[in-house]
Amino acid sequence: MALRAAQLPIPARSLLTTHHFVANDRLSWSRAVSPHPILLLPSPSLSPSTGPILHANPSVRCTAQVQTNLGPGTPVRPTSILVVGATGTLGRQVVRRALDEGYDVRCLVRPRPAPADFLRDWGATVVNADLTKPETIPATLVGIHTVIDCATGRPEEPIKTVDWEGKVALIQCAKAMGIQKYVFYSIHNCDKHPEVPLMEIKYCTEKFLRDSGLQHIIIRLCGFMQGLIGQYAVPILEEKSVWGTDAPTRIAYMDTQDIARLTFIALRNEKVNGKLLIFAGPRAWTTQEVITLCERLAGQDANVTTVPVSILRLTRQLTRFFEWTNDVADRLSFSEVLTSDTVFSVPMAETYNLLGVDQKDIITLEKYLQDYFSNILKKLKDLKAQSKQTDIYF
Repeated sequence: MALRAAQLPIPARSLLTTHHFVANDRLSWSRAVSPHPILLLPSPSLSPSTGPILHANPSVRCTAQVQTNLGPGTPVRPTSILVVGATGTLGRQVVRRALDEGYDVRCLVRPRPAPADFLRDWGATVVNADLTKPETIPATLVGIHTVIDCATGRPEEPIKTVDWEGKVALIQCAKAMGIQKYVFYSIHNCDKHPEVPLMEIKYCTEKFLRDSGLQHIIIRLCGFMQGLIGQYAVPILEEKSVWGTDAPTRIAYMDTQDIARLTFIALRNEKVNGKLLIFAGPRAWTTQEVITLCERLAGQDANVTTVPVSILRLTRQLTRFFEWTNDVADRLSFSEVLTSDTVFSVPMAETYNLLGVDQKDIITLEKYLQDYFSNILKKLKDLKAQSKQTDIYF
């Protein structure tokens, strides 16, 4: 079985904005991974001679033929950036930060029933394209200096569709069109969990990007504070069940606004080019510690439903028996890592020193959740007061 991206056609006109580099570069690499059959991602068997391929058993190998231009192109402004995945939790914060700092921001957005008008309202330019359709990518890169890749597949999509095939096509096109810098967001510890398809694909994409010859920055992330709102804060306020596990996993969550701010500091720092950075919050938290914090700030107890890790493992194995549940199993395998005895955190002192950032300026989870609950509880109190004022008695 194999994962592959479609061969990328590059229109001749789109190369007018490229810069000079060697033509017909060949990118190839390999690394050993576990040959266990449950690690394989389903995909038709395809010929290895026409494009990049990711083999899951017994090793990973990636080969790509990149079509490039032989002549110099038109210079582009360093402030021109393309944000891919601009409507996501992290992507929208990257867009806002870029606009606040004076960048010319273009957002690659898939055609959708509800247009991303809020991006235009902020001052960004929105272009429609789809990473799963490589022919739509080149036009979005014309006149772009830097690509910031925040994209990931939707929950209903097979993991490989966007996170592997789409990313390979995007990197190929960025190489062919002379993009000057590529920022890629990955997952902390992705190199340590080849049994998890999403994490293995992230690691493979990191390697593919390094070997592409593009000037790049890879940023591995531990977790978003924003994700805790829907997972814990809202259910507690609404007196609904909060789902947790019995595993002692610790995650150093970081505010996406801080991630975006640090990203642009890194982007302007030439010492960071080609480096792998890991962004982690000030402290690593277990699920139970987060729930306890939310209970204290909300002033009410949570209705916690604990799911044993053993149940996750069993569910993952059962879903492997049916082809239509393979992607569910892939996502459950990721959940299993997040519920294992793992720490998603790193010391940040060296990174702060490299970027010239004061650790005191990084928001803590306590402060983030305190601000959220304070604002929400105040609004609820105001709504309750307004409701009493409009009551009519007979």
